[in-house]
Amino acid sequence: MVNCIVVDDDRDILNLLCDFLDVFKIEVLAKGSNGKEAVELYEKHNPDIVFTDLAMPNYDGLYAVENIKDKDQNAKIIVITANSNDYETHLFEMLNIPVISKPFGVDVLSQAIADISEIENHVP
Repeated sequence: MVNCIVVDDDRDILNLLCDFLDVFKIEVLAKGSNGKEAVELYEKHNPDIVFTDLAMPNYDGLYAVENIKDKDQNAKIIVITANSNDYETHLFEMLNIPVISKPFGVDVLSQAIADISEIENHVP
């Protein structure tokens, strides 16, 4: 079974995403609310996939992506955000990190999971 960690400071989004993942038979190992927790949870659980928001207090999702990729360049990460800028979009494309825009539907989430499962996530 595929497993993951989910990180978002919005409890409603966090719970909705976990419900969707349950439907896809993806086990949620842990939940966090900021980028620092994402890194700590990644180190503790070594999940197959990390789902993270970008805009979070204190330590954002970009912090999570950078630090997780520093620890494991092959980490599979899916970013879920209501707002990303061109720099971030370009960075995520270079790192083969799918970006899902909020609000999102189950079909978009399903496609992102399929996409990340098929690619090798190597840092160029």
